[in-house]
Amino acid sequence: MALLNFKKRAAPETATPPAAVEALLKDYSIEVMPRTAEKVENFRDLLPEGTRVYIAHIEGTPIEDMVATAKRLAKDGYPVMPHFPARIIKDRATLADWIARYQGEAGVDQALVLAGGVAAPHGEYHSSMQLLESGEFGKAGFKRLHVAGHPEGNRDIDPSGGMDNVSAALKWKQAFSETSDAEMAIATQFAFEAGPIIEWADTLKANGINLPIHIGIAGPAKLQTLIKFAIACGVGPSLKVLQKRAMDVTKLLLPYEPNDVIGALAAHKAANPDFNITNVHFFPLGGIKANATWAIDNAGASGVPASAQ
Repeated sequence: MALLNFKKRAAPETATPPAAVEALLKDYSIEVMPRTAEKVENFRDLLPEGTRVYIAHIEGTPIEDMVATAKRLAKDGYPVMPHFPARIIKDRATLADWIARYQGEAGVDQALVLAGGVAAPHGEYHSSMQLLESGEFGKAGFKRLHVAGHPEGNRDIDPSGGMDNVSAALKWKQAFSETSDAEMAIATQFAFEAGPIIEWADTLKANGINLPIHIGIAGPAKLQTLIKFAIACGVGPSLKVLQKRAMDVTKLLLPYEPNDVIGALAAHKAANPDFNITNVHFFPLGGIKANATWAIDNAGASGVPASAQ
């Protein structure tokens, strides 16, 4: 099996036309957790109609809380994509039960299928591929399945820091997508530098991985908060973007905003319409309201909250 090789590429430095940014941000998605969703009085005041909302399933969160959050968001008119982390799903019966609950109570028909950042599996599953192979999502008629991508690698999967295992997994998922009735895409971990992201996406395409990429982007947040999350989530070389910013006293106390990375990716997309990054997926590490406000200011009509439409 051919492995994916990566080279360093500098990000574009030219100013990006607002129209290109708006085009990249069209149909963006955002991630919430039950405990963060509870703090939002009305999602329709923050998010555009039809925004896909992922619900992150952190170890220890009761499935009842996950389903209740999904039900609330679906009632407000948002497509809901809950996480299905393999390592916290005990067995096939549990998987089938979760799917049935989401469908029965919230009409969910899409999922982000991932291994999950848990050291010891709770049961028989340890990878997203096992969940996909179970056939339970197909049996339930799920229309969309997203899988995880790691532009800078993942030391949980490749402890040596390489890309061998994550690359092989994506090749497997590409092959699976060609036999599945569900629409599939790659939703990635967040990163802070456009050049390596572009190189990673181009390399996937060159190696026959044609799944659309929904690139993970950290929303506005305090610099200290972002650095903490980036280290905890295993963000790779692009962490230096934050570390360099932290050394600049004039920027240290200012909140980070993703203008640079979004602008560079948007410029590349405008110049290369067949670029395989198709959507932006936000991690609102500084809060949902701060992220939604940034999107309203930068995404044109695609950032207008549902209550204003």
